[in-house]
Amino acid sequence: MLQLRPNCECCDRDLPAESREARICTYECTFCAGCAEARFKGTCPNCGGELVRRPVRPAHMLLKHPASTERLLKPHPECRAA
Repeated sequence: MLQLRPNCECCDRDLPAESREARICTYECTFCAGCAEARFKGTCPNCGGELVRRPVRPAHMLLKHPASTERLLKPHPECRAA
């Protein structure tokens, strides 16, 4: 089950579970659409995988399986240049 991480690991933008702006790779590295497209050109800087839109978990299922609250930031060179 996807963790639905709460933020972009590059710019720290909030990405709530219902956000259609979240992008993930197969390892669930999480970025906002802006960073995924402008900084990383659709490729995960961690694994080299494709960044795609994260699915939205229905609200009634968030009660049973809530989104993660653990924020993650990584020191990518592209992020420090911001």
